Amino acid sequence: MIVNMVPEGWEIIYQQAHALLAMQVAFAWRTADRPERWVDTLAAIAQHDDGQRFWAGSIGLTPAGAPANFTMLPFSLEQATQVMTEARYQGRWRCLLTSMHLSFLYEELRGQNPKTDAFLNEQLENQKRWRKALKVNKKQAQQAYDLMQWCDRFSLILCRSQLPEAERTLEVSKGPDGVQYHVIQQKDGLIRVTPWPFEPKIFTVSVEASYLTQLQYKDENELTEALQTAPIRSKSWEISK
Repeated sequence: MIVNMVPEGWEIIYQQAHALLAMQVAFAWRTADRPERWVDTLAAIAQHDDGQRFWAGSIGLTPAGAPANFTMLPFSLEQATQVMTEARYQGRWRCLLTSMHLSFLYEELRGQNPKTDAFLNEQLENQKRWRKALKVNKKQAQQAYDLMQWCDRFSLILCRSQLPEAERTLEVSKGPDGVQYHVIQQKDGLIRVTPWPFEPKIFTVSVEASYLTQLQYKDENELTEALQTAPIRSKSWEISK
């Protein structure tokens, strides 16, 4: 889960909700650059975090008893395997993009653990097998994944409140066209992306967040109960050319 400190306590955005926001961003992408398997790609983006656990054992809380942001959690081979297991129920295209996402996230861990290396090798072999079965080449698959990764990154910027103040620009990442994009929040609240990669000239995206006023929790059960009864509000952003 994504954890932000806010004046009233903690703002919690589940990773599945962040993925849905990423899909909303992708849905607005310019028509000319959309992958051929467009609907399947949108589904893969919306569900690429399915299988992610909010916490496991003692990693749901920081040592101080605060909700732990996902960036504080160690790599879990069990969780990564579950993400791929859930992807397989929908189809090979989602499997391919999800597997590429796991490679993107975890290849840097190669060489640290034999089991992790075996998992990473399996991803590369499966990606090759799925590309062949789907009759797509490596370039086509990479372009589709680059769109997923760009939208994932953009969604995280919004969900983690990372837009700089004073109208400073922030690098997003390279899109499926190889172009480097930047984002800026203007004083009027409108968010602009340069160069403009979207089909509509203006659109709105949103995500649901839960709010906790208690700052510390004795264990995961107490945090779970608090989240189940926490008030939920929708956050929205207007993106304009």
